[in-house]
Order: sequence, then C-alpha cells, then structure tokens
Amino acid sequence: MAVLWPFGAMSASSPSLEDIAHLSQPAPHRMASGAIDAKDLSLLKQAGIGMVINLRTDRETPDFDEAAAVRDAGMAYRHLPIDGASGLTRAHVERLDVLLRQAGDTPTLVHCASSNRVGAMIALRAFWLQHRSAADALAEGRRWGLRSLEPIVREHLGLPVEAPHRDAP
Repeated sequence: MAVLWPFGAMSASSPSLEDIAHLSQPAPHRMASGAIDAKDLSLLKQAGIGMVINLRTDRETPDFDEAAAVRDAGMAYRHLPIDGASGLTRAHVERLDVLLRQAGDTPTLVHCASSNRVGAMIALRAFWLQHRSAADALAEGRRWGLRSLEPIVREHLGLPVEAPHRDAP
C-alpha cells in the first residue's frame, strides 16, 4: 500500500515520510514537520519537496550542515532562525511570508525541532499579514503544529491566555 502525499507516492515497505516527527500537510504545496536529518532528505526529494525552510537555530544542530545536505539532495534551502518565543516577531513573520510567497507552488517543507515554532509563525502570519480573525489564525497555527508556544501566540493575537487543560484526577 502506498502512502499518498500531495507530491508523490511512497511504498509502505520503504523508509517512510511518516517517520519524520510531527509531519503534516496543512496547506496545498506545503508540509510542516519537526526535526529532519540527512536520512530524511532523499525521502523528501522523492516525495516532491523542492524547498526546505528551516526555522531552527544553528546551535540546535551543531553537527549537521543542513543547508549543504539539502542542496546536495537537489532541493532549495532557506534558513530563518527563530529562537523560541523571543523570535516570534513581526519582522520574522514578514520574512517567512516572503519566503513562502517566493516558493509559490514549489512543494515546500517548513520545519523546526517539533513544528511548534512553525505553527506559531503561521498563526501570526495569518493574523498580522493575512488579516484573519484571531480565532482563525490560532486554528491555522494548530494545523501547522502550534502547541507549547500557544500562550505567547494568544498574547500576540489579543486572546485570553488560558491555563493548560488538565484532565481531572
């Protein structure tokens, strides 16, 4: 059985895109994920990814030259380091917007360590630049992987910051 992604099919018996942490296809021509490494690049290329946008800082991957590895695999590479909550600025969101618009219909993977920063940036982009409602922007961010940065994103969106939900004992 083949796992069908928007950009191609992969055999279920081969290494799979499903092994990439927090991988999702939240929008046409776009995938989001957590950390990738050298072994993932041929899978991404085979699946049709033409560009990788990395939101991790260099200190997160001191032993992996992702830029060179991605380019060697035949894909374009862009780096926009986002240092956690302090990196959730309008200037960074505007830069991500430029990168995504430049990518056009090129199948593009946007990733960080867990997809959380990806989701945060996308939520802020939806609100600040695409003028979507705060609720819609938050939902969009969640589709892209927003989790633990949600309280900070809610503050930027002007929404009440809710305490994390806990199950009753």
